Amino acid sequence: MSEEHVDPKSLIYDWNEKDRRGALLRKRPRFVDETIRDGLQSPSVRDPSIEQKMELLRLMDRLGIDVVNLGLPGAGPRAQEDVEALLRFIVEEKLSLQANCAARTIAHDIEPIIDISQRVGVPIEVTAFIGSSPIRSFTEGWDLAKLERHTREAIELCVRNGLPASYVTEDTTRSHPKTLDHLFRTAIDAGATRLVLCDTCGHATPDGLRNLTHFARGLLRAMDVEDRVELDWHGHDDRGHALTLALQAFEEGFDRVHGCAIGIGERVGNASMDLMLINLYLLGQLDPERHDLSVLDSYVEKASTYTGVAIPDGYPVFGRDAFRTATGVHAAAIIKAEARGDLELADRVYSSVPARVFGRKQLIEIGHYSGRSNVIYWLRSHGYDPEDGLVDRIFEAAKRCDHTLSDAEVKAIIDGGPADESSQSA
Repeated sequence: MSEEHVDPKSLIYDWNEKDRRGALLRKRPRFVDETIRDGLQSPSVRDPSIEQKMELLRLMDRLGIDVVNLGLPGAGPRAQEDVEALLRFIVEEKLSLQANCAARTIAHDIEPIIDISQRVGVPIEVTAFIGSSPIRSFTEGWDLAKLERHTREAIELCVRNGLPASYVTEDTTRSHPKTLDHLFRTAIDAGATRLVLCDTCGHATPDGLRNLTHFARGLLRAMDVEDRVELDWHGHDDRGHALTLALQAFEEGFDRVHGCAIGIGERVGNASMDLMLINLYLLGQLDPERHDLSVLDSYVEKASTYTGVAIPDGYPVFGRDAFRTATGVHAAAIIKAEARGDLELADRVYSSVPARVFGRKQLIEIGHYSGRSNVIYWLRSHGYDPEDGLVDRIFEAAKRCDHTLSDAEVKAIIDGGPADESSQSA
């Protein structure tokens, strides 16, 4: 029998909001999707076909992504052909996505971007990058004069050809402030309208991001260019901080934050774009008119399929185990909530994420930590009568197993056979 509906939010004390003063974000969050550029630099990925990349662009557009990095044309003819085809696709389908491309601070990388932009008739933001940390400079044999020269020449080349110029200091989070001061000033004086601060090696902690942000903003104030030069954040996940720092970057007032589907990318990957969107939605910071999160599961699943990168079972929201339990206590609470006729309550009683918002649902299964209620629930949901003898037989088999029973194993017990107790996977 259903009971009076209660808003689950009224039953949650939210420590995240305690002592917060003012708005969480200073401005509307804007996103740069690096899935088909930095994401494809992972040594484990498969390069999607051009048609698959186009489908990802469609999904990015519906998700409200602002900018997509189309690739690195300086890598060769194939990369140039893909970038041009994707740019034409954006125009033909009237997608709201803005395009950018990565380039080293050399003419060889930038000139193909200029050519593609002129052929298609659409400006492409150039994100020109150069290593800025002392460890990289020492390894490469670079001095500051060389870094400044490459910076100035690259940015001026973009500006002369009418392309928006963003300046990217690789390994910003391990770079000396004196070096950054020289390079940032050089880029801005040459016409750069955006600085991209990069945690290329996943080194930063929240304190590091905060300190770097204050430094960069102080420099922009000193140069009196805060009204025309914006800041981006681009982070990797080597120490497991990428998502946390991406959200912090939005709170710090960065104009755009970069990420990739399911966090793919160099080494252990980039900040996860899908988890950024989910967290900002849960924080009430996304406009539902702009961000259609109903396609987020498709974006994640297709990115996984197209790149050959499996979604880990324990991956938040979209992993196989995200809303799946065989634990008796957890299952009992979900079952009681559903018995009230309140699916929203069932979604939140043992989860901080409402499964149904993202096209998922709660799954109750049977394992060695299960209670009898798990068995009864499973039988009813699969159309079986939960009579006592059958419940006992399945329950006892589950207690002897070392894994969660698969549907096939439960059905085998129902049919009078044993569960495959040697199996190690569900």
